[in-house]
Amino acid sequence: MNKNTLKILLSFFLMTWLTVAYCVANAPVQKSSTSASMLQKVTPAVVNIKAQIKILDFDTFLRLQRENQLPPINSGEVPDKVVSTASGVIVDSTKGYILTNAHAVRDAQQIAVTLSDGRHYTAKLLGIDNPSDIALLQIQAKNLIAITLGNSNKLEVGEPVFAIGNPFGIGQTVTSGIISGLKRSALGIESLENFIQTDASINPGNSGGALINKDGDLIGINTAIVLSPQRGSTGIGLAIPINMAKSVMQQLLEFGNVKRGSLGVGVQDITPDLATAFELSSSKGAVITLIMPNSPAEKAGLQVGDVITSINNEEVKNANDVVNDISFLRLGSKATISILREDKPMTVSSVIWDPKKSREVSVQMNPLLYGVGLKDFTQFDPNHGDIKGVLVVSVEEDSNAWQSDLHPGDVIVSANKKKVNNISELNKVVATAKNRLLLNVLRGPGAVFLVITAEQ
Repeated sequence: MNKNTLKILLSFFLMTWLTVAYCVANAPVQKSSTSASMLQKVTPAVVNIKAQIKILDFDTFLRLQRENQLPPINSGEVPDKVVSTASGVIVDSTKGYILTNAHAVRDAQQIAVTLSDGRHYTAKLLGIDNPSDIALLQIQAKNLIAITLGNSNKLEVGEPVFAIGNPFGIGQTVTSGIISGLKRSALGIESLENFIQTDASINPGNSGGALINKDGDLIGINTAIVLSPQRGSTGIGLAIPINMAKSVMQQLLEFGNVKRGSLGVGVQDITPDLATAFELSSSKGAVITLIMPNSPAEKAGLQVGDVITSINNEEVKNANDVVNDISFLRLGSKATISILREDKPMTVSSVIWDPKKSREVSVQMNPLLYGVGLKDFTQFDPNHGDIKGVLVVSVEEDSNAWQSDLHPGDVIVSANKKKVNNISELNKVVATAKNRLLLNVLRGPGAVFLVITAEQ
């Protein structure tokens, strides 16, 4: 290769490199520009909330201090009232609906909302649901900007997200991160837990704010952070999925409250060992461990050992999914439940009802011994000799038996003057009894007669 050819090649490579370097240096940062443009449209939907709460006792103050991160008291005296600061999200610009956390406005005497443009309004509390930590407010205002609701059922770990709040009225704050986990539960934060976990910072005052995806859709309501033992941040933020919040909002608007139904089952996650033991082809779902008597589950024909795989076409991955899916079905609504029985697919239908109704039915069927746990009992005792009877394991408070002074540890040896050696014989006597049951029970070294009546 001669020198001229080499010079031409070197010049060509140099020009190519310079062209690429120039293009890279001057290329628009599309992601940043897109995010900024999207956030400009979304942030006006996030508002500041101040709730004036009357302090009734020291326990109320401690709860508010824990939930709303109130400063410690210096004087040792509990204040008469405190102001809880949080964020909220406008979800309907026409009707002025705002979603926020229940813990931020619970027991509030007055709630003030400040918009991003500085306007102030007094909000009306339309409804509150403590188990899910969702509250719905309303303001009467014009020219509001609402956020678009997303679908939290379609989220995936690793998706980029933004946490937006309006703490202390200083204006919107935005932090970014990813979805670190889904369906987080058993954290002891709320009664119903199905949290989205994110590493986007959720700062004090940001509770009730928005967790949005890259498209600006609302996917969660920010609610809490997990603190280290030293009360420092662990980088774990938690948000209530918007599908859960939306379900609560709809019930609050329609009924003014959320009345949760019951299926009447106990469920358990399926471990690999359980999947092998049950000869299942998958470890997804929740296995039924208990069927409550007179429950919708019993009437639907569900059995212990059945594996619930979906409820109303929503996939069930674990026991927590069953609890959440059933809890957000309105009383009287229908549930289509897909199960595996002996690893064979089946579908059953059930009508969700109030757990209190199940109790009422059970009380009506057995008013004399409802709420009493029993066990067959055989033992030699120095005071009583050979004992054959029925051991009282537990007595539910306020039951007819409890009011008649039946105790755990008592041994029933006769009922209505008939000797009973086991539960089967006791049930036969109870079935023929009307509204009164005379029991002879052994209690410690002695014995007593008790009368249980249904008219308490």
